[in-house]
Amino acid sequence: MRWSQLLFSQGFGTRRVCAGLIDARAVRANGRVIDTDDDVPVVDGFAFEVDGRPWTYHARALVLLHKPAGYECSQKPRHHPGVLTLLPPPLRTRGVQSVGRLDEDTTGLLLLTDDGALIHRLTSPKHHVPKTYEVTCKHALQTKDVDRLLSGVVLDDDPAPVRAAAAELVTPTHLRLTLTEGKYHQVKRMLAAVGNRVEALHRSALGALTLDGLPQAGQWRFVGNAERAAALFSTAPARAA
Repeated sequence: MRWSQLLFSQGFGTRRVCAGLIDARAVRANGRVIDTDDDVPVVDGFAFEVDGRPWTYHARALVLLHKPAGYECSQKPRHHPGVLTLLPPPLRTRGVQSVGRLDEDTTGLLLLTDDGALIHRLTSPKHHVPKTYEVTCKHALQTKDVDRLLSGVVLDDDPAPVRAAAAELVTPTHLRLTLTEGKYHQVKRMLAAVGNRVEALHRSALGALTLDGLPQAGQWRFVGNAERAAALFSTAPARAA
């Protein structure tokens, strides 16, 4: 792969723009300026710089974002800014999209990728990838409410019971809830089914992935190959109250 092809594949612009970056001596790798469009051996994790900004080559990008409140996951947001505006232009150019969605008022862990097969793998109900939420409830929960969430509650538009994979009462109004399904507004509707209301919702984990290293909302990072495998092959925990 030539340098211009590498830059193009990473979203740094059209082929002409990428060739211009090389001509302008804006690309560096291994401590030297790249000023000719030579072949370059690349593997995932290959590091280089463009205009002084560090970048890592990924044939398929997988990004972990600490989503703030007030952002939509839609590629065509209507009422709030889109989460893609939180990412640098090269990632937006190459077409990453969110793996599932979080409501605009929900915060926490969101994955974005340009790998369609990975999106299917992580969102398909048959794979049961666990997602953990920190739920702030309006009213204090009781043990019987947690038991109902674990045994199954009926939502207003579906006669089949929906069960939590795990539920832990951290405080009377703080519930740690793990789900393996992805129904519309599922957490809010499950809490409504036990006579409560969600005041705030934060996703703290997806599979084995957490927000470690991203303490501030709006921060993002690439997910490495080992982490990607851990996310793919995670399974739901045993149910516990």
